[in-house]
Amino acid sequence: MKIEKIETIPVSIPLEKFEDGMDKVMGTNFPSFFAEDLYSQNKYFLVKSNKGYILSNVIVKIFTDVGIIGIGEAACDTVEPVSVVKTMIDDHMAPRLIGKDPYDWKCLIDLVSWDTARGATRFSTSGIDLALFDLIGKALGVPVYTLLGGCWRNKVLATIEVPRGSPEKMAEHCYEYYRKGVRGIKAKIGSNPERDAECIQAIREKLGNDISLRADANCGYSVKEAIRFCSCVEKLDVDLELLEQPVVQHDLSGMKEVKDSTLIPISADESAYSLSQVQQIIKLNAVDIINTKCAKASGINGVVQWATIAESAGLDIQIGTEWGLGLKVAAKLHLGGSIKNAHPAVEFTEFMIHDLLLKDPLTLTDGYLTIPNDPGLGLELDEDKLEKYRTPGL
Repeated sequence: MKIEKIETIPVSIPLEKFEDGMDKVMGTNFPSFFAEDLYSQNKYFLVKSNKGYILSNVIVKIFTDVGIIGIGEAACDTVEPVSVVKTMIDDHMAPRLIGKDPYDWKCLIDLVSWDTARGATRFSTSGIDLALFDLIGKALGVPVYTLLGGCWRNKVLATIEVPRGSPEKMAEHCYEYYRKGVRGIKAKIGSNPERDAECIQAIREKLGNDISLRADANCGYSVKEAIRFCSCVEKLDVDLELLEQPVVQHDLSGMKEVKDSTLIPISADESAYSLSQVQQIIKLNAVDIINTKCAKASGINGVVQWATIAESAGLDIQIGTEWGLGLKVAAKLHLGGSIKNAHPAVEFTEFMIHDLLLKDPLTLTDGYLTIPNDPGLGLELDEDKLEKYRTPGL
């Protein structure tokens, strides 16, 4: 079997709003005494239209000479926008892979990528990686989790992110998700420590004790502010599962200071963007858990590598939000099921904020999503939806 052709299809999909009309992403900070930073909301990979935000990704199809097609998905952001990801795959990666045996997938991934602090091919490589896993699983007639050694669990708890806002609004938005079957919440904070603690309390009081509750500061605090937040939350006894990335990404000593000050588990996300960075975080004993994503780790294989290194240090990994359009959802399900030290709650914010390009809808059962058993990634792409959301002009 040989790789015959690689096709990239950019897609753009609108994000939904809450019932009250607010966007399901890009929340509102606590009012500042100082003037607002004009560019504080422009660092993300979303495009704002007159109807709301639009998310863009790139679907990757790998065709073989025996008719088997592997399908993956590459993320995009302001560092690797759609045009860059598409060009990187079309002009740099595809020529190196045409004619190669897809069973040599580890060699092929190494051929088109490298490990740097923030490699320019990281997202592009993840699309190739997912498509190769899908292709090999289909060729062998087994699901991806079998390629990873089998399942530790056959379902995972779905966690959904909720944007920043007032305690009342965040609790209201969380309850909207709760009514749709969600039993895992990750609250976006990182604005004002005391107000953020009130938000966490409001969510817990609104939803009760039967939900998984996390918080993500997205680098928003100073070290002292993060410690204040943790102190406030501990006094409230709201059973916060973890606090993600409380301080800026390069301040690993500050992260460790926060970790050593609290019983709340501290997670690294923005600080962990490559295998070498994960090693440095572990060396410094800076956190309790590592946030992994296919996009950050260059694909499924990279997430497994991160998890192995974390496990060697006695740490768990957290499979984070990627806002995928369907195939990344599948990849995260297989990873959540097959990695021993993966936290049993996996983030699937995309499940609630936009349409998925899948033929069969996913269904929450008591807050859980089931690991697919069909060959490859196990979820089928809807070609009609793919054409509907194809990005014009690319």
